[in-house]
Amino acid sequence: MSKPRIEIYTKWGCPYCVAAKGLLDGKGVTYEEYDVTMGGPKRAEMVSRVPGAATVPQVLVDDKAYGGFDDINALDREGKLDAILGL
Repeated sequence: MSKPRIEIYTKWGCPYCVAAKGLLDGKGVTYEEYDVTMGGPKRAEMVSRVPGAATVPQVLVDDKAYGGFDDINALDREGKLDAILGL
C-alpha cells in the first residue's frame, strides 16, 4: 500500500499552522508544505483546490481537503486521522 500524499498550505507566524505541522510531525508522516504568506501562485492554487478556503492551514491528503488544525485535531481525537494518513 502506497503512502498518501500529504500537503499543507501555511503562513509564516501562524500558530494554527505550527500546531498542524506539529500534529503531523508527531505522527511521523512526510508532507509537502506550501508557504502562502505573500500570496502569489500558491495561494491562488490553494483557493482553487479548496474552494472557499480563506484561512490557513489547509491540509490535503491525496487531493482531498481536510480543513485546518481544528479539523485534523478533531479527526485525531476521534481516532480517524491515522487511517487517513495511511498509518
